Amino acid sequence: MFPYENPDLGVEERVSDLLDRLTLAEKAGLMFHTMAAVNPDGTLYEPAGAAPDMFPSTDWLVREQLVNHVNILTLRPTTPTRIAEWHNRVQELARTTRLGIPVTVSTDPRHGVLDNPATSAAAGGYSLWPEPIGFGAIKDPAVLRRFADVARQEYLATGIRVALHPMADLATEPRWARTSGTLGSDADVVSALITAYVEGLQGASLTGDSVAAMVKHFPGAGPQMNGEDAHFPYGREQVYPGGRWDLHLKPFEAAFASGVAQVMPYYGMPVGTPYEEVGFSFSHGIVQGLLRDHYGFDGVVCTDWGLVTDADNVMGAPMPARAWGVENLSRLERVEKILNAGVDQLGGEYCAELIVELVASGRIGTDRVDVSVRRILRDKFRLGLFDERRFVDTTVVASTVGTPEFMAAGLDAQRRSVVVLRNDALLPLAEGTSVHLDGVDPAVAARYATVVGTPAEADVAIVRRGAPFEQRGGGFEAFFHAGRLDYTDEELAPLRTLDLPTVVDVMLDRPAVLTGIDSAALTGTFGASDEALLDILFGRFPATGTLPFELPSSMAAVEASREDVPNDTVAPLFAYGHGLSIQ
Repeated sequence: MFPYENPDLGVEERVSDLLDRLTLAEKAGLMFHTMAAVNPDGTLYEPAGAAPDMFPSTDWLVREQLVNHVNILTLRPTTPTRIAEWHNRVQELARTTRLGIPVTVSTDPRHGVLDNPATSAAAGGYSLWPEPIGFGAIKDPAVLRRFADVARQEYLATGIRVALHPMADLATEPRWARTSGTLGSDADVVSALITAYVEGLQGASLTGDSVAAMVKHFPGAGPQMNGEDAHFPYGREQVYPGGRWDLHLKPFEAAFASGVAQVMPYYGMPVGTPYEEVGFSFSHGIVQGLLRDHYGFDGVVCTDWGLVTDADNVMGAPMPARAWGVENLSRLERVEKILNAGVDQLGGEYCAELIVELVASGRIGTDRVDVSVRRILRDKFRLGLFDERRFVDTTVVASTVGTPEFMAAGLDAQRRSVVVLRNDALLPLAEGTSVHLDGVDPAVAARYATVVGTPAEADVAIVRRGAPFEQRGGGFEAFFHAGRLDYTDEELAPLRTLDLPTVVDVMLDRPAVLTGIDSAALTGTFGASDEALLDILFGRFPATGTLPFELPSSMAAVEASREDVPNDTVAPLFAYGHGLSIQ
């Protein structure tokens, strides 16, 4: 037994022993954190030849590229048990490498309803909770701490040890496509929620029972110019016309105070600030100067995904590297700039040979690589991956993940997140009322009302809609809801033909302009099931949710607002914190 394999030794002693044994190629492999595809049956993804979706062989990643941090991507629906089985297969594969370093498995959020391969996965057997913005509607840290603890238990059972969340970004630009992943627009509320989130995932310190939280996107990704997202070239700039740079740092300060283990900077490049106009992970002033020197953060810093290499095929469309401000640099120069900025890991990449080349040429010192590798190994040891947590017990997953207790807690949170925006004496609805449905499961509604086939037979209509958005390009881009926030006349036409009292519910993944909806009752939800909504509409549970951001009255007001200032539209239709009681 080597000293690094001895659980009786201290973490730092084990880290130092293993660090001394690593080759440069092994060190470089540790500095990458990329996607690994999961087959639905829990087997390793091993494509024969070039695969149309361009995800590489897991065996090649782990044994040849020596990558041992992977973000799971479930290509098609699967179950938590299959994910656990896949995890154990990956760990068996890792055991065949020279030093048997275990793989660290991470995930984007996977406890909500939204499914975007760049940002989150639908629950798929894990307990179902509101989207993160729904916790901003609840505004109770205890509820979020409960969610994070449940997520921790479910992740642990399936081998997931790093959460690529929470998002500590403030929802200050109404058009931003990632608003649903935030906790709202109020810095104080978000800070309290972030504290609960980190504590629920990690506990008081990082141990074998923790899931390491990777808070993102430092130093705050909310102020996207014109609300466009920095995944794409047209959204690369972040701007601060209201001078609120410091406000966006506040939730991150709460995360640091809670001992958050890891940090991810965003793609965006700041414009009109004292900092270099390059993507945040390329910026020495942001990573080394602000994050490490000013805040004293000495944990792992991992870039967002895909800053170095252009992709020819991401879901059927090309995608350039998000090398904003350094597009002219070569791949080698981009990696060099990222490392010189103070970053430890490159997300979404697997080009360890570039780090080897930088060291061999003398452009990056071995001591610089060792600083990052030490941080990375420290978390592996603290999480128990070399010891009792290397494998998971697949036989207990079904009794641990998505349990009735956890599902009930998630459903209760969904109820608490429902916001009643308007009620012209229609709510609560009477049990047994005849209802016409649009966007509601009739089987669920039948537990509350008499479901009829046409509006003419009904006393009330219940309609559920998504918030409006502009359909952009295909492939990866199609998953992002961006652009306009107001409905077209064509979209509103079906509502205007209803000649009976109507409840309209809108899934507010962004702050929609609802001025054109004049229904008797209007609600906003954030990933609530039909059951959760109907429990509120029929008065079985009280309505307690309040808006996590204001709802603007027009697109003109949105366009005139300042990207970095929360709740900045003129004469909003519904103000931040608005929410009615109906009992």
